[in-house]
Amino acid sequence: MTATAAGRPTVTPVPFDPEVQAVLDEIAKDPQPPLTRDALPRAGADRMFPDNDTVIAGRDIEWEDRVIPGPSGAPDIEITIFRPAGTRAEVLPGFVNIHGGGMIVGHRSWETGRVVDIVAQHRVVAVNVEYRLAPEHPYPAGVEDCYAAFAWVHAHANDLGIDPAGVVVGGGSAGGGLTAAVALMARDRRGPVMAGQLLLCPMIDNTNTTVSSRQYDGIGTWQRELNLLAWSCVLGDDLAFSPEAPAHAAPSRAADLSGLPPAFIEVGEAEAFRDEDTEYALRIWATGGQAELHVWGGGAHGFDMYMPDAEISRAALAARASWLRRIWRAAR
Repeated sequence: MTATAAGRPTVTPVPFDPEVQAVLDEIAKDPQPPLTRDALPRAGADRMFPDNDTVIAGRDIEWEDRVIPGPSGAPDIEITIFRPAGTRAEVLPGFVNIHGGGMIVGHRSWETGRVVDIVAQHRVVAVNVEYRLAPEHPYPAGVEDCYAAFAWVHAHANDLGIDPAGVVVGGGSAGGGLTAAVALMARDRRGPVMAGQLLLCPMIDNTNTTVSSRQYDGIGTWQRELNLLAWSCVLGDDLAFSPEAPAHAAPSRAADLSGLPPAFIEVGEAEAFRDEDTEYALRIWATGGQAELHVWGGGAHGFDMYMPDAEISRAALAARASWLRRIWRAAR
């Protein structure tokens, strides 16, 4: 154990994969202003990434924006629907994507690339969800929006050309954590059945007490300080890091992980969420549940997004695709 310049105890981090480290070195040459509660990007967030047609890039994929009802008494929800062109008369599997950003930043358009690739590769109908962000809208606003969107997709499956037995929900980082929470909510509320939950480096533990949560204090793509800020925005000062936080906010707090849909859990070896994510898989297995766990050596948080050409990113994408094929095949 070593100490930082500020005197905080920290554990020596696992080194990054060389390809990952090379990109991190480039990112470090152009440091961005730190995020604070009073300086979170909002205006123009939907224009920070290429538009849908640019991402689709000539592939035979159609898309449309819609507005659907939000939770009772809450605002409506914006979604984007992607489907293979010419398939409106068919019934296809469904994928609901929940974007990342620590539940404090982000926009569904930031992950259009991931969603479009899944539609193209697996021939499915995908729904990309917008949800309310903290601190303006703390828990339970964001997760209730995501649950409402999942329930809406399931209820309108016939109109969307989706097989209701084949709806997978997934996301990365905060999106992975919200996916895990939606799976818990569907079980606890006896709601729609989810075919599978795709949890990509999910943000699920609000306490920030694991070894890995301390190893990546000041290094990597999603650092400890950002995680502390995010949970304080979502849960407020009283519950931010408390083991008493609600399980539908921080799924690691769930006492019972039985009866959940099959999970795919992916995480980098060299990131803050490594330990909470591997523990989640262990706890699912302990109940007799299904969880496929991949820990990618030297991977930083969100490595497939930051380093898409790295060897571990290509391997991770192949593993995800294999799991999705198996889940959708089983749902037929």
